[in-house]
Amino acid sequence: MFDVDALRVLVAVAESGSFTKAAVRLNYTQSAVSRRIAALEAQAGGPLFDRLPRGVRLNPAGRTLHRHALEVFDRMARARRELAALHAGHGGLLHLGAFATANVSLVPTALRALAAARPDIEVVAVEGPTDTLMARLADGALDLAVVSDYPSGLPSAEGVTTGALCADELLVALPREHRLAGPGPVDLRELRDEAWVQSAYGDRPTLLADAFARAGFTPRKIIRIAEWTGKFGYVAAGLGVALVPSLATWAVPGELVLRRLTDPALRRTVHVALPTAPLPAALELRDLLHATAGRPDRGDGRNPRP
Repeated sequence: MFDVDALRVLVAVAESGSFTKAAVRLNYTQSAVSRRIAALEAQAGGPLFDRLPRGVRLNPAGRTLHRHALEVFDRMARARRELAALHAGHGGLLHLGAFATANVSLVPTALRALAAARPDIEVVAVEGPTDTLMARLADGALDLAVVSDYPSGLPSAEGVTTGALCADELLVALPREHRLAGPGPVDLRELRDEAWVQSAYGDRPTLLADAFARAGFTPRKIIRIAEWTGKFGYVAAGLGVALVPSLATWAVPGELVLRRLTDPALRRTVHVALPTAPLPAALELRDLLHATAGRPDRGDGRNPRP
């Protein structure tokens, strides 16, 4: 690995054509310049300059290393400019995380608004469960995350703050031919004989398990499917029923119907999570998420599909 300061000496000597002039330019002694170049030549495997009667000039190896040194300094200068812009809120990269159903409508709508208002901000988005996103925020890998307290509560993470974004009603997805697919809310007790298609159940306390306990029964069967496309497929085939957050209603296929449940506790809260010292761009996106969540047309399923 070449020392950056030694590369800077190389460039100064190449541009001035003299160890002495490079030393004056860098405020070094001539012996210090000579030592840096000698160490650099040892690393490079041979001489980098032709020694002339009056000064020095780059040889082929020196020209090669000089070209790479200029590229290094250019990239470092670009990095400094980008970091300054990032911290001043004038653009740069923004690393965003969100759980799966937030990516159906809520997050993309806010990102579209951000792209229109701030095309200088480049968003790098990842998807994951809330506990993973909180850990990545704490590690500094994310600048903002959309998380929720479903199914087992909102985890905490050191150096991360959270703020409520919106309430998200949990609906039950049924095949269209189901006996309870007609209009009106469904009492959970009416589904006591159904199999439930759920990814999180039984490993730790969950909102759904608490709801079953309040209704006075345990589910006949849990079918553990993680991905939403798989859950929808099982329900459409009549193999079970599933809870669907209202944020995901735009992704529900036409062969399913969504019905409200009479238990008012079957809802989750969506949060925005930020590091304690957030980037300006992250605060802009947070505000756009709040604006999106407050819109009546955000596709949140408050009028479930009949």
